[in-house]
Amino acid sequence: MEGNIAVVGLGYVGLPVAVAFGKQKNIIGFDIKEERIADLQQGYDMTNEVDPDDLQQASIEFTSKPADLNKAEFIIVSVPTPITENRQPDLTPLLKASETIGQNLAKGTTVVYESTVYPGATEEDCVPVLEKASGLKYGEDFFVGYSPERINPGDKQHTFTSITKVVSGQNNEVLDTIAEVYGSVVKAGIHKASSIKVAEAAKVIENTQRDLNISLMNELAVIFEKLDIDTSEVLAAAGTKWNFLNFSPGLVGGHCIGVDPYYLTHKAQKVGHHPEVILAGRKTNDNVGKHIATSLIKQMIKKNMPIQGSTVTVLGFTFKENVPDLRNTRVIDIVKELEDYDINVQITDAYADPHEAYEEYEIDLVSYNELKPAEAVVFAVPHEAYLEKGWGMFDYLLKHGKGIVFDAKSKLDKEDCPENICLQRL
Repeated sequence: MEGNIAVVGLGYVGLPVAVAFGKQKNIIGFDIKEERIADLQQGYDMTNEVDPDDLQQASIEFTSKPADLNKAEFIIVSVPTPITENRQPDLTPLLKASETIGQNLAKGTTVVYESTVYPGATEEDCVPVLEKASGLKYGEDFFVGYSPERINPGDKQHTFTSITKVVSGQNNEVLDTIAEVYGSVVKAGIHKASSIKVAEAAKVIENTQRDLNISLMNELAVIFEKLDIDTSEVLAAAGTKWNFLNFSPGLVGGHCIGVDPYYLTHKAQKVGHHPEVILAGRKTNDNVGKHIATSLIKQMIKKNMPIQGSTVTVLGFTFKENVPDLRNTRVIDIVKELEDYDINVQITDAYADPHEAYEEYEIDLVSYNELKPAEAVVFAVPHEAYLEKGWGMFDYLLKHGKGIVFDAKSKLDKEDCPENICLQRL
Protein backbone atom coordinates (compact mmCIF):
# COMPACT_ATOMS: atom_id res chain seq x y z
CA MET A 1 0.00 0.00 0.00
CA GLU A 2 1.43 3.34 -1.08
CA GLY A 3 -0.73 5.67 1.05
CA ASN A 4 -0.12 6.79 4.62
CA ILE A 5 -1.01 4.57 7.57
CA ALA A 6 -2.19 6.06 10.86
CA VAL A 7 -2.56 4.38 14.24
CA VAL A 8 -5.11 5.92 16.60
CA GLY A 9 -4.37 5.16 20.26
CA LEU A 10 -0.74 4.62 21.28
CA GLY A 11 -1.07 2.48 24.38
CA TYR A 12 -0.06 -1.12 25.02
CA VAL A 13 -1.63 -2.22 21.74
CA GLY A 14 -1.27 0.74 19.41
CA LEU A 15 2.38 1.58 19.95
CA PRO A 16 3.79 -1.86 19.02
CA VAL A 17 1.58 -1.76 15.92
CA ALA A 18 2.83 1.71 15.00
CA VAL A 19 6.46 0.73 15.53
CA ALA A 20 6.10 -2.40 13.37
CA PHE A 21 4.75 -0.38 10.45
CA GLY A 22 7.09 2.52 11.19
CA LYS A 23 10.10 0.31 10.54
CA GLN A 24 9.00 -0.04 6.92
CA LYS A 25 7.52 3.34 6.06
CA ASN A 26 6.56 6.74 7.44
CA ILE A 27 3.36 6.53 9.47
CA ILE A 28 1.22 8.73 11.71
CA GLY A 29 0.86 7.91 15.40
CA PHE A 30 -2.09 9.71 16.98
CA ASP A 31 -3.13 9.93 20.63
CA ILE A 32 -5.31 12.46 22.45
CA LYS A 33 -2.94 12.51 25.43
CA GLU A 34 -0.42 15.27 24.76
CA GLU A 35 1.84 14.03 27.57
CA ARG A 36 2.00 10.62 25.91
CA ILE A 37 2.90 12.19 22.57
CA ALA A 38 5.60 14.31 24.21
CA ASP A 39 7.13 11.23 25.86
CA LEU A 40 7.13 9.26 22.60
CA GLN A 41 8.70 12.15 20.72
CA GLN A 42 11.52 11.96 23.26
CA GLY A 43 11.82 8.21 22.73
CA TYR A 44 10.26 7.24 26.08
CA ASP A 45 7.57 4.56 26.36
CA MET A 46 6.07 4.38 29.85
CA THR A 47 4.40 1.03 29.07
CA ASN A 48 7.79 -0.66 28.45
CA GLU A 49 6.18 -2.57 25.58
CA VAL A 50 8.59 -1.26 22.97
CA ASP A 51 12.37 -1.43 23.15
CA PRO A 52 13.91 2.09 23.04
CA ASP A 53 16.06 1.12 20.05
CA ASP A 54 13.01 -0.12 18.12
CA LEU A 55 11.15 3.08 18.94
CA GLN A 56 14.06 5.15 17.69
CA GLN A 57 14.32 3.14 14.46
CA ALA A 58 10.63 3.57 13.60
CA SER A 59 9.61 6.46 11.36
CA ILE A 60 6.52 7.75 13.17
CA GLU A 61 5.04 11.23 13.14
CA PHE A 62 3.66 11.40 16.69
CA THR A 63 0.80 13.85 16.94
CA SER A 64 -2.22 14.85 19.00
CA LYS A 65 -3.66 16.95 16.18
CA PRO A 66 -6.78 15.25 14.70
CA ALA A 67 -6.34 17.07 11.38
CA ASP A 68 -3.21 15.00 10.71
CA LEU A 69 -5.44 11.94 10.26
CA ASN A 70 -6.71 13.42 7.00
CA LYS A 71 -3.36 12.49 5.46
CA ALA A 72 -3.97 8.76 6.02
CA GLU A 73 -5.50 6.25 3.63
CA PHE A 74 -5.44 3.39 6.15
CA ILE A 75 -6.33 3.99 9.80
CA ILE A 76 -5.92 1.44 12.59
CA VAL A 77 -7.96 2.08 15.74
CA SER A 78 -6.56 0.66 18.98
CA VAL A 79 -8.23 2.51 21.84
CA PRO A 80 -9.38 0.99 25.17
CA THR A 81 -12.80 -0.64 25.49
CA PRO A 82 -13.40 -0.86 29.26
CA ILE A 83 -16.51 -1.74 31.23
CA THR A 84 -18.63 0.45 33.50
CA GLU A 85 -19.03 0.04 37.26
CA ASN A 86 -22.11 -2.04 36.43
CA ARG A 87 -19.96 -4.32 34.26
CA GLN A 88 -21.49 -3.18 31.01
CA PRO A 89 -19.47 -2.42 27.86
CA ASP A 90 -18.23 1.16 27.71
CA LEU A 91 -17.77 2.10 24.07
CA THR A 92 -17.17 5.77 24.89
CA PRO A 93 -13.45 5.84 23.93
CA LEU A 94 -14.18 3.87 20.74
CA LEU A 95 -17.08 6.08 19.65
CA LYS A 96 -15.17 9.28 20.44
CA ALA A 97 -12.24 7.98 18.40
CA SER A 98 -14.64 7.16 15.57
CA GLU A 99 -16.03 10.70 15.71
CA THR A 100 -12.55 12.22 15.61
CA ILE A 101 -11.59 10.00 12.68
CA GLY A 102 -14.85 10.78 10.88
CA GLN A 103 -14.28 14.52 11.19
CA ASN A 104 -10.92 14.08 9.47
CA LEU A 105 -11.67 11.21 7.12
CA ALA A 106 -10.38 11.42 3.56
CA LYS A 107 -12.36 9.78 0.75
CA GLY A 108 -11.22 6.25 -0.04
CA THR A 109 -9.80 5.59 3.44
CA THR A 110 -10.01 2.16 5.07
CA VAL A 111 -10.61 2.15 8.83
CA VAL A 112 -9.69 -1.01 10.74
CA TYR A 113 -10.73 -1.49 14.37
CA GLU A 114 -8.58 -3.61 16.69
CA SER A 115 -10.28 -2.85 20.02
CA THR A 116 -12.25 -5.61 21.75
CA VAL A 117 -15.98 -5.33 21.07
CA TYR A 118 -19.06 -7.56 20.99
CA PRO A 119 -20.09 -9.06 17.64
CA GLY A 120 -21.76 -6.39 15.53
CA ALA A 121 -20.29 -3.32 17.24
CA THR A 122 -18.05 -2.28 14.36
CA GLU A 123 -20.84 -2.07 11.80
CA GLU A 124 -23.74 -1.23 14.12
CA ASP A 125 -22.09 1.27 16.48
CA CYS A 126 -18.90 2.63 14.89
CA VAL A 127 -19.84 2.94 11.22
CA PRO A 128 -22.85 5.23 11.86
CA VAL A 129 -20.57 7.56 13.85
CA LEU A 130 -18.04 7.62 11.01
CA GLU A 131 -20.78 8.40 8.50
CA LYS A 132 -22.35 11.15 10.59
CA ALA A 133 -19.07 12.84 11.46
CA SER A 134 -17.65 12.66 7.94
CA GLY A 135 -20.71 13.13 5.79
CA LEU A 136 -19.34 10.27 3.69
CA LYS A 137 -21.09 7.04 2.73
CA TYR A 138 -19.95 3.67 4.07
CA GLY A 139 -18.98 1.28 1.31
CA GLU A 140 -18.63 4.01 -1.30
CA ASP A 141 -16.53 6.80 0.21
CA PHE A 142 -14.77 4.85 2.96
CA PHE A 143 -14.33 1.22 3.98
CA VAL A 144 -14.17 -0.68 7.25
CA GLY A 145 -12.62 -3.83 8.65
CA TYR A 146 -11.86 -5.48 11.97
CA SER A 147 -8.63 -7.16 13.07
CA PRO A 148 -8.58 -8.20 16.74
CA GLU A 149 -5.50 -7.24 18.73
CA ARG A 150 -3.56 -10.04 20.40
CA ILE A 151 -0.96 -8.07 22.33
CA ASN A 152 0.00 -9.68 25.64
CA PRO A 153 1.48 -6.93 27.87
CA GLY A 154 4.95 -7.78 29.15
CA ASP A 155 5.33 -10.73 26.76
CA LYS A 156 8.48 -10.29 24.68
CA GLN A 157 8.07 -13.64 22.91
CA HIS A 158 4.54 -13.37 21.50
CA THR A 159 4.71 -10.00 19.79
CA PHE A 160 2.62 -8.20 17.17
CA THR A 161 4.68 -9.47 14.24
CA SER A 162 5.01 -13.06 15.55
CA ILE A 163 1.32 -13.80 16.21
CA THR A 164 -1.05 -14.93 13.46
CA LYS A 165 -3.20 -11.94 12.51
CA VAL A 166 -6.94 -12.39 12.05
CA VAL A 167 -8.37 -9.89 9.56
CA SER A 168 -11.84 -9.14 8.21
CA GLY A 169 -13.48 -6.62 5.92
CA GLN A 170 -16.90 -5.51 4.75
CA ASN A 171 -16.34 -7.33 1.44
CA ASN A 172 -13.69 -9.46 -0.25
CA GLU A 173 -11.93 -6.52 -1.89
CA VAL A 174 -11.56 -4.66 1.40
CA LEU A 175 -10.53 -7.90 3.10
CA ASP A 176 -7.74 -8.45 0.57
CA THR A 177 -6.47 -4.90 1.07
CA ILE A 178 -6.42 -5.26 4.86
CA ALA A 179 -4.72 -8.67 4.61
CA GLU A 180 -2.06 -7.20 2.32
CA VAL A 181 -1.34 -4.27 4.64
CA TYR A 182 -1.00 -6.39 7.78
CA GLY A 183 0.81 -9.12 5.89
CA SER A 184 3.57 -6.66 5.05
CA VAL A 185 4.68 -6.63 8.72
CA VAL A 186 3.16 -9.71 10.39
CA LYS A 187 5.44 -12.64 9.62
CA ALA A 188 3.41 -15.29 11.44
CA GLY A 189 0.70 -15.33 8.77
CA ILE A 190 -2.75 -13.91 8.11
CA HIS A 191 -6.11 -15.58 8.76
CA LYS A 192 -8.99 -14.17 6.72
CA ALA A 193 -12.25 -14.33 8.68
CA SER A 194 -15.41 -14.68 6.63
CA SER A 195 -17.01 -11.57 8.13
CA ILE A 196 -16.41 -8.72 10.54
CA LYS A 197 -18.76 -10.34 13.09
CA VAL A 198 -16.80 -13.59 12.97
CA ALA A 199 -13.55 -11.73 13.71
CA GLU A 200 -15.21 -9.76 16.53
CA ALA A 201 -16.56 -12.98 18.05
CA ALA A 202 -13.20 -14.72 17.74
CA LYS A 203 -11.52 -11.97 19.72
CA VAL A 204 -14.02 -11.92 22.54
CA ILE A 205 -14.02 -15.71 23.04
CA GLU A 206 -10.22 -15.99 23.17
CA ASN A 207 -10.12 -14.30 26.55
CA THR A 208 -13.48 -15.71 27.66
CA GLN A 209 -12.02 -19.18 27.25
CA ARG A 210 -9.00 -18.28 29.38
CA ASP A 211 -11.24 -16.66 31.97
CA LEU A 212 -13.33 -19.81 32.34
CA ASN A 213 -10.30 -22.08 32.60
CA ILE A 214 -8.77 -19.89 35.30
CA SER A 215 -12.10 -19.73 37.15
CA LEU A 216 -12.11 -23.53 37.33
CA MET A 217 -8.63 -23.44 38.86
CA ASN A 218 -9.76 -20.79 41.37
CA GLU A 219 -12.74 -22.86 42.41
CA LEU A 220 -10.53 -25.93 42.76
CA ALA A 221 -8.17 -23.89 44.94
CA VAL A 222 -11.02 -23.05 47.32
CA ILE A 223 -12.08 -26.71 47.47
CA PHE A 224 -8.54 -27.98 48.03
CA GLU A 225 -7.92 -25.40 50.75
CA LYS A 226 -10.90 -26.82 52.66
CA LEU A 227 -9.48 -30.32 52.12
CA ASP A 228 -6.03 -29.19 53.29
CA ILE A 229 -4.45 -30.09 49.95
CA ASP A 230 -1.82 -28.01 48.15
CA THR A 231 -3.38 -26.93 44.84
CA SER A 232 -0.05 -26.47 43.05
CA GLU A 233 0.94 -30.03 43.93
CA VAL A 234 -2.37 -31.32 42.57
CA LEU A 235 -1.88 -29.40 39.32
CA ALA A 236 1.69 -30.65 38.98
CA ALA A 237 0.47 -34.24 39.28
CA ALA A 238 -2.48 -33.77 36.92
CA GLY A 239 -0.25 -31.91 34.48
CA THR A 240 1.67 -35.08 33.70
CA LYS A 241 -1.27 -36.16 31.50
CA TRP A 242 -0.68 -35.20 27.87
CA ASN A 243 -3.96 -33.34 27.38
CA PHE A 244 -4.29 -31.60 30.73
CA LEU A 245 -4.51 -27.83 30.17
CA ASN A 246 -1.88 -25.75 31.92
CA PHE A 247 -3.84 -23.15 33.86
CA SER A 248 -3.32 -21.99 37.43
CA PRO A 249 -5.38 -20.08 40.01
CA GLY A 250 -4.91 -16.39 40.64
CA LEU A 251 -6.26 -12.88 40.37
CA VAL A 252 -7.85 -12.09 37.01
CA GLY A 253 -7.67 -8.40 36.18
CA GLY A 254 -6.37 -6.20 33.41
CA HIS A 255 -8.10 -4.87 30.33
CA CYS A 256 -8.57 -8.22 28.56
CA ILE A 257 -9.41 -11.40 30.46
CA GLY A 258 -11.25 -9.62 33.26
CA VAL A 259 -13.21 -7.40 30.85
CA ASP A 260 -13.82 -9.10 27.50
CA PRO A 261 -16.32 -11.72 28.74
CA TYR A 262 -18.70 -8.94 29.77
CA TYR A 263 -18.82 -7.75 26.15
CA LEU A 264 -19.98 -11.20 25.07
CA THR A 265 -22.48 -11.64 27.91
CA HIS A 266 -23.93 -8.19 27.17
CA LYS A 267 -24.61 -9.13 23.56
CA ALA A 268 -25.91 -12.57 24.55
CA GLN A 269 -28.46 -11.01 26.89
CA LYS A 270 -29.46 -8.55 24.17
CA VAL A 271 -30.51 -11.47 21.97
CA GLY A 272 -32.33 -13.24 24.78
CA HIS A 273 -29.77 -15.71 26.13
CA HIS A 274 -28.55 -15.74 29.73
CA PRO A 275 -24.91 -16.97 29.62
CA GLU A 276 -24.78 -18.89 32.89
CA VAL A 277 -21.39 -20.56 32.50
CA ILE A 278 -19.53 -17.39 31.49
CA LEU A 279 -21.08 -15.28 34.25
CA ALA A 280 -20.43 -17.98 36.84
CA GLY A 281 -16.77 -18.00 35.85
CA ARG A 282 -16.63 -14.21 36.10
CA LYS A 283 -18.20 -14.29 39.56
CA THR A 284 -15.68 -16.88 40.74
CA ASN A 285 -12.71 -14.87 39.47
CA ASP A 286 -14.04 -11.58 40.83
CA ASN A 287 -14.16 -13.14 44.32
CA VAL A 288 -10.53 -14.28 44.42
CA GLY A 289 -9.21 -11.10 46.06
CA LYS A 290 -11.69 -11.38 48.90
CA HIS A 291 -10.86 -15.06 49.32
CA ILE A 292 -7.13 -14.30 49.62
CA ALA A 293 -7.78 -11.64 52.27
CA THR A 294 -10.15 -13.76 54.37
CA SER A 295 -7.84 -16.80 54.15
CA LEU A 296 -4.96 -14.67 55.42
CA ILE A 297 -7.04 -13.31 58.29
CA LYS A 298 -8.11 -16.81 59.32
CA GLN A 299 -4.46 -17.86 59.41
CA MET A 300 -3.55 -14.80 61.48
CA ILE A 301 -6.25 -15.72 63.98
CA LYS A 302 -4.94 -19.29 64.18
CA LYS A 303 -1.46 -17.88 64.92
CA ASN A 304 -2.91 -15.67 67.68
CA MET A 305 -1.90 -12.55 65.78
CA PRO A 306 -3.80 -9.32 66.36
CA ILE A 307 -6.10 -8.31 63.51
CA GLN A 308 -7.14 -4.73 64.23
CA GLY A 309 -4.16 -2.42 63.99
CA SER A 310 -1.85 -5.05 62.56
CA THR A 311 0.25 -4.34 59.47
CA VAL A 312 0.04 -6.31 56.24
CA THR A 313 2.26 -5.54 53.26
CA VAL A 314 0.90 -6.10 49.77
CA LEU A 315 3.75 -6.77 47.38
CA GLY A 316 2.76 -5.72 43.85
CA PHE A 317 -0.24 -3.72 42.67
CA THR A 318 -0.31 -3.90 38.85
CA PHE A 319 -2.70 -6.27 37.10
CA LYS A 320 0.11 -8.68 36.15
CA GLU A 321 3.82 -9.15 36.64
CA ASN A 322 6.54 -7.03 35.03
CA VAL A 323 4.21 -4.35 33.58
CA PRO A 324 3.25 -0.92 34.98
CA ASP A 325 -0.41 -1.28 33.89
CA LEU A 326 -2.88 -0.67 36.71
CA ARG A 327 -6.08 -0.94 34.70
CA ASN A 328 -8.63 -3.19 36.42
CA THR A 329 -6.07 -4.58 38.87
CA ARG A 330 -7.83 -6.96 41.23
CA VAL A 331 -5.17 -6.49 43.90
CA ILE A 332 -7.40 -3.62 45.03
CA ASP A 333 -9.95 -6.23 46.17
CA ILE A 334 -7.41 -7.67 48.61
CA VAL A 335 -6.57 -4.23 49.92
CA LYS A 336 -10.17 -3.19 50.48
CA GLU A 337 -11.07 -6.42 52.24
CA LEU A 338 -8.11 -6.19 54.60
CA GLU A 339 -8.87 -2.55 55.35
CA ASP A 340 -12.44 -3.52 56.27
CA TYR A 341 -10.89 -5.40 59.21
CA ASP A 342 -9.04 -2.24 60.32
CA ILE A 343 -5.72 -3.66 59.20
CA ASN A 344 -2.98 -1.21 58.29
CA VAL A 345 -2.25 -2.10 54.67
CA GLN A 346 0.93 -0.81 53.01
CA ILE A 347 1.28 -1.37 49.28
CA THR A 348 4.40 -1.29 47.16
CA ASP A 349 5.09 -2.00 43.50
CA ALA A 350 8.30 -2.11 41.50
CA TYR A 351 6.67 -0.84 38.28
CA ALA A 352 3.49 1.12 39.03
CA ASP A 353 3.30 4.90 38.80
CA PRO A 354 2.40 6.25 42.29
CA HIS A 355 0.54 9.21 40.78
CA GLU A 356 -1.59 6.92 38.61
CA ALA A 357 -2.29 4.62 41.57
CA TYR A 358 -3.64 7.53 43.59
CA GLU A 359 -5.61 9.02 40.70
CA GLU A 360 -7.28 5.71 39.88
CA TYR A 361 -7.67 4.05 43.29
CA GLU A 362 -6.75 6.68 45.92
CA ILE A 363 -3.92 4.39 46.94
CA ASP A 364 -0.65 5.76 48.30
CA LEU A 365 2.11 3.45 47.15
CA VAL A 366 5.02 3.07 49.53
CA SER A 367 8.59 2.79 48.33
CA TYR A 368 10.02 -0.68 49.01
CA ASN A 369 12.81 0.81 51.13
CA GLU A 370 10.28 2.71 53.27
CA LEU A 371 8.11 -0.28 54.18
CA LYS A 372 7.62 -1.00 57.87
CA PRO A 373 8.01 -4.55 59.18
CA ALA A 374 4.66 -6.36 58.97
CA GLU A 375 2.90 -9.31 60.55
CA ALA A 376 2.09 -10.71 57.12
CA VAL A 377 2.87 -10.19 53.44
CA VAL A 378 0.60 -10.82 50.48
CA PHE A 379 2.86 -11.54 47.52
CA ALA A 380 0.20 -10.45 45.03
CA VAL A 381 2.20 -9.74 41.86
CA PRO A 382 5.40 -11.73 41.23
CA HIS A 383 7.47 -9.04 39.55
CA GLU A 384 10.90 -10.31 38.56
CA ALA A 385 12.44 -7.66 40.83
CA TYR A 386 10.91 -9.46 43.81
CA LEU A 387 11.53 -13.01 42.64
CA GLU A 388 15.23 -12.19 42.33
CA LYS A 389 15.28 -11.36 46.04
CA GLY A 390 13.73 -14.73 46.92
CA TRP A 391 12.88 -15.76 50.45
CA GLY A 392 15.56 -13.44 51.79
CA MET A 393 13.37 -10.37 51.24
CA PHE A 394 11.03 -11.47 54.01
CA ASP A 395 13.78 -10.99 56.59
CA TYR A 396 13.22 -7.31 55.83
CA LEU A 397 9.48 -7.31 55.15
CA LEU A 398 8.31 -9.32 58.19
CA LYS A 399 8.69 -8.37 61.86
CA HIS A 400 11.75 -10.18 63.17
CA GLY A 401 11.80 -12.10 59.90
CA LYS A 402 8.85 -14.29 60.82
CA GLY A 403 5.15 -14.26 60.06
CA ILE A 404 2.75 -15.24 57.26
CA VAL A 405 3.39 -15.02 53.53
CA PHE A 406 0.50 -15.49 51.11
CA ASP A 407 2.01 -16.37 47.72
CA ALA A 408 -0.95 -15.61 45.45
CA LYS A 409 0.58 -17.12 42.30
CA SER A 410 2.69 -19.86 43.93
CA LYS A 411 5.95 -18.48 42.56
CA LEU A 412 8.07 -19.03 45.68
CA ASP A 413 9.75 -22.40 46.14
CA LYS A 414 7.83 -24.17 48.90
CA GLU A 415 10.76 -26.43 49.68
CA ASP A 416 12.98 -23.46 50.54
CA CYS A 417 10.45 -21.77 52.83
CA PRO A 418 12.13 -20.82 56.14
CA GLU A 419 10.79 -22.54 59.27
CA ASN A 420 9.75 -19.23 60.87
CA ILE A 421 7.46 -18.36 57.94
CA CYS A 422 3.95 -19.73 57.48
CA LEU A 423 3.36 -20.08 53.74
CA GLN A 424 -0.10 -19.83 52.21
CA ARG A 425 -0.97 -20.31 48.57
CA LEU A 426 -4.04 -20.48 46.37
